[in-house]
Amino acid sequence: MTSDPSTANLAAVHARIDAAAREAKRDPASVHLIAATKTFGPEDILPVLTAGHRMFGENRVQEAKAKWPGLRERYPGIELHLIGPLQSNKSKEAVQLFDAIHTIDRPKIAEAIAAEMARQGKRLQLFVQVNTGEEPQKAGIMPREAAAFVRLCREELKLDIAGLMCIPPVDEEAAIHFAFLAKLANDVGLSGLSMGMSADFETAVAFGASHVRVGSQIFGHRA
Repeated sequence: MTSDPSTANLAAVHARIDAAAREAKRDPASVHLIAATKTFGPEDILPVLTAGHRMFGENRVQEAKAKWPGLRERYPGIELHLIGPLQSNKSKEAVQLFDAIHTIDRPKIAEAIAAEMARQGKRLQLFVQVNTGEEPQKAGIMPREAAAFVRLCREELKLDIAGLMCIPPVDEEAAIHFAFLAKLANDVGLSGLSMGMSADFETAVAFGASHVRVGSQIFGHRA
């Protein structure tokens, strides 16, 4: 049996995270690698599961529903993170499927998730997505509204907000946005930072990322 490229890629990404963490005087174990599996099927994910990785991210509820229940039956201990935008009409399925949601970005979604968690008797790890570049086409709460929104989630809705998440604009220096998000999280008393993807995860680690979301560096690019 030949080794799958994704297994070697996974090991290489882990090594790069460890090196970036040590460079930043951080414990490498404080950085969680979310293997982003959008558009990749079970056959692509299996080698990474077999290698022992258990933390994965999906962008769409429907796509996750199609492939993860079967994989979870075969591989215990999987932790599934929703890292794409969430519509409120998908909140029931999202709470059923996922262990964490990184894209809480408006009161309607926060309220829907709070109601569903109460109904299902399940607590998820939640991150507030901040639109650090204030891009009109992108999801996320505006930075100036973030502190009040976090207060609403924690105090009124009693949600367990683990941290903040961002996706920097593609044409701007990611480090500026990571530094901004880290300061904002500190200001509102949150320690979790979901930031950094395949192109910039080492920079994110340097700025304190607790979760990095890496897809193509592990699984390659879809043809």
